[in-house]
Amino acid sequence: MSDEPSNVNTDLFKNIERLRRLRIEHRDLDDIISRLTMDFKVDEVQMKRLKKRKLLLKDQIARLESQLIPDLNA
Repeated sequence: MSDEPSNVNTDLFKNIERLRRLRIEHRDLDDIISRLTMDFKVDEVQMKRLKKRKLLLKDQIARLESQLIPDLNA
């Protein structure tokens, strides 16, 4: 008996959970950035770092979503 289906389900669950955490972090960063843009004393370096992190998360989310979509040619 093979553990392959079990491993596939475990990996799928881990990827879905990771995707959920990335989306939450992305949303939280969006909220932080929105609030900071209202402050005229905002640290521009900090703002750039937050935006860069948000873009990195967006790329990770897109890559993970792409991996979760089944290949229709398979």
